[in-house]
Amino acid sequence: MYRPRLTVERYADEVAGQSRLLGEHLVGADLTTPVPSCPGWNLAQLTQHVDEGFRWVEALVRTRADGPGDDTAMRVLDPAPATTSAERADRIVAAGATLAATLRAAGADTAMWTPLSPGRSGFFARRFAHEALVHRADAALALGVPVDVADDLALDGLAEWMELGGLPQMLDVHPERRRLLGAGRTIRVAATDTDDADGAWLVDLSGPTMVHRRGEDTADDTADDTAEDTAAAATLRAPLATLLLVLYARRPLEAEGVVVDGDADLVRTWWEHSGFG
Repeated sequence: MYRPRLTVERYADEVAGQSRLLGEHLVGADLTTPVPSCPGWNLAQLTQHVDEGFRWVEALVRTRADGPGDDTAMRVLDPAPATTSAERADRIVAAGATLAATLRAAGADTAMWTPLSPGRSGFFARRFAHEALVHRADAALALGVPVDVADDLALDGLAEWMELGGLPQMLDVHPERRRLLGAGRTIRVAATDTDDADGAWLVDLSGPTMVHRRGEDTADDTADDTAEDTAAAATLRAPLATLLLVLYARRPLEAEGVVVDGDADLVRTWWEHSGFG
């Protein structure tokens, strides 16, 4: 179930705030700097993607769009900087502020197109708060800047990653992920610095589709009979912010604070083939 933990106001604040942080990272930066967490991209391409993505979704929400529109500008990226880093920073900060204002005005329940049904504007508030966070982290990691994430945002980000990644249609979009399925394949994913239910998940690959169940739901009587609720084949644990960045493949499985117990090969195979964003 897709269920945001935070308010639209909180998400909008993060869109604007992460945009400002990204702008600060860019001051004096070389836009040709490679971005290791986005293989093949440099800072020019990353920041074009962020800037154009903000403008794309702002137009969708503002016009209550009934379709995705043209997102070419955020997909076809120029590695040769056409602007200075300061100019690019100004554009991103302005685009983030405009998007945040539009999200606040639309609220959570305005009907419009979104990738998930039913289409409501709140989907984009949540999605782009995390989009802004993750891409700001991309720039920070490329530039050697520490990445801090608020606990409430990290918990919601972990929940969103699990909720979206566990959708049955993911196997239609990514049919190669069916190779992950098999008897006994279950992974407990848990943050080590919170006891919140959204900080612990069971990734169940033992049935005909991927199922992600949050901590409070792992003993649900409606769960697939093949699920192993009490003893997962493997466990992936890390502090909350680190865990979120690991799931987004912004940090490696070998990152400080990450602990893998049980079937390490299962964890690595799942991690390498189940990411998005």
